Amino acid sequence: MISALVIGAGIAGPVTAIALRKAGIDATVYEAYDRTAEGVGAFLTLAVNGLAALGELDLHTVVRDKGFDTPRMSIGMGGKPFAEFKLGDPLPDGTVSQTVTRAAIYSALRDEAVRRGISVVHGKRLVSAEAERDGVVARFADGSTATGDLLVGADGLRSTTRTIIDPDAPGPRYVPLLNAGGYARGITLDTEPGHMHMVFGRQCFYAYVRHPGGDVWWFANPRQPRELSRTELARIPWRDKLLELFASEDGPARDLVTASPEIFAGWSTYDFPKVPSWHRDRMIIVGDAAHATSPASGQGASLAIEDAVTLAKCLRDSSDIPTAFRCYERLRRTRVERVVRQGKRNGSGKSLGPVMRQLLPLFFKLFKPREAGMRWLYDYRVGWQEQAGIGRLTN
Repeated sequence: MISALVIGAGIAGPVTAIALRKAGIDATVYEAYDRTAEGVGAFLTLAVNGLAALGELDLHTVVRDKGFDTPRMSIGMGGKPFAEFKLGDPLPDGTVSQTVTRAAIYSALRDEAVRRGISVVHGKRLVSAEAERDGVVARFADGSTATGDLLVGADGLRSTTRTIIDPDAPGPRYVPLLNAGGYARGITLDTEPGHMHMVFGRQCFYAYVRHPGGDVWWFANPRQPRELSRTELARIPWRDKLLELFASEDGPARDLVTASPEIFAGWSTYDFPKVPSWHRDRMIIVGDAAHATSPASGQGASLAIEDAVTLAKCLRDSSDIPTAFRCYERLRRTRVERVVRQGKRNGSGKSLGPVMRQLLPLFFKLFKPREAGMRWLYDYRVGWQEQAGIGRLTN
């Protein structure tokens, strides 16, 4: 049996390992952090296209049971919405987009991988990898090594695998927005559970959604033209900063901040406009390692899941690993780079000046953007039973 080394146990890593197992490839996942690091992170919304891809691996119910339905989104300012959208059509079984904590989805996917017989090894930070004639040797920071027929880098934004494949690979592009958020408790809002509200605040964009249990999950994106170091980010008094930014806000922003026992530690926003080399020899990258997109796209996790299923299909349908890698890139690059561009536009739109704040409601009123315009994003499907199209590479 062909064996794969999968680097990273976030979202992309376990799903890739499970998909590879379905394709008849033995996979082991290597994670840099100990299990105690799993609680890191806030929450995300997993779109229906990502859930559909999980469904091809019988995984979507594993994730759905950890989150809550989030079928619609509204956009507004000044405490009033001026547009509303459906976040894709429900799947045949009625599943809609889900909002879930990062910790919950990481744990659920990792535990399911283990349940299916996949080894997940923690405390293994990749430092180098070398392709040999018949495989790949990975070397870790603790001095240990691992050998496989191929290596998949699912190691995120700061991917070591990416720089091993291409030492000249570009670094991530800074998007001039910060991220913070929390879970507000004991607050009453006149909104349906699962309805995501996106708000262009006077000084800061923010969003909130009510959990069926009553808490309100929210995030904020303060503008930050200059990229800050980790030390500078750690020094920011986030609650005070957000209360100041929301001082003149008409909506519930201040109440959300005040009612949150803890504010998520702030972090910067990044994306990748284009990563030239996704693979070399028997090594390849997936997920954020290949195409990190701004959180404003709402598609980072879903794209990673689509990648995992697509890569496994290509390897299933070709006995030649380099050919399978080329097939994967052909099937994925155009879509993911389009989503990255979309995310960049969405993120840039969060930093509205005074004139644009006045024009935006008028724009939506006059042009009435339609849900049909987003079908390319949400209706995309990776069907496991379909052939990957390897033959097109050789014809």
